[in-house]
Amino acid sequence: MSEEKKFTLEELAPFDGKNGHRAYVAFQGKVYDVTDSALWQGGEHVPGHTAGHDLSGEMDEAPHGPENLERVILVGVLA
Repeated sequence: MSEEKKFTLEELAPFDGKNGHRAYVAFQGKVYDVTDSALWQGGEHVPGHTAGHDLSGEMDEAPHGPENLERVILVGVLA
């Protein structure tokens, strides 16, 4: 990524993976595109995580670590 796009939480929210929108999630200040991940269908990831949000506070509850985000595209940072 040559120039990092900056997102506020309000700008991130529409990227919810619904109605043709791309699915973006934030984690520790970085924004990732999870649209093409088989684990994020319709902007939702089991158990109840949703795209368009900052998931930093939810990762401790996940059965995996943040290393899974290395498999998707980094699209920007939280402003």
